[in-house]
Amino acid sequence: MGSAKVIEEKKKVVDEIAGKLKESVSTIVVDYRGLTVAEVTELRKQLREANVDYKVYKNTLVRRATEITGLTVLDESLVGPTAVSFSKEDVVAPAKVLYNFSKDHEALEIKAGVIEGKAVSLEEIKALAELPSREGLLSMLANVLQAPIRNFAIGVKAVSEQKEQEA
Repeated sequence: MGSAKVIEEKKKVVDEIAGKLKESVSTIVVDYRGLTVAEVTELRKQLREANVDYKVYKNTLVRRATEITGLTVLDESLVGPTAVSFSKEDVVAPAKVLYNFSKDHEALEIKAGVIEGKAVSLEEIKALAELPSREGLLSMLANVLQAPIRNFAIGVKAVSEQKEQEA
């Protein structure tokens, strides 16, 4: 492979990473050193099920992409074996999957995160991980919204039953 071809390949990867960084609402960088192949496979499966894109890239290529996207805040975490997870829709999903996995597998280390373009601390990632999922939040919201309607319906029914009894 000629050097021009190598440069072209690297540019494609940098563009791919930059694109993912721009589209992602939640990006988390992890060190997976020490995970077994089986553990990595399980982690990938959990992330895939949560619609999270998880990929291992060369740190130098990720650095070039962070430069393009203005997310150089991630650069200091780009040391050693690094994998990056991206989520286009769900802010909570990557944090939740990675944090919960790291509780059972100490080898997985969360290094850095960017949520909606802003660098976040490990504490913030942990706090996000402990939030209810989107589905959980929607069901809570549905319950809150339904409560007054339910109470209103019960009240209407009681009034109409009372009117029937009087009639």
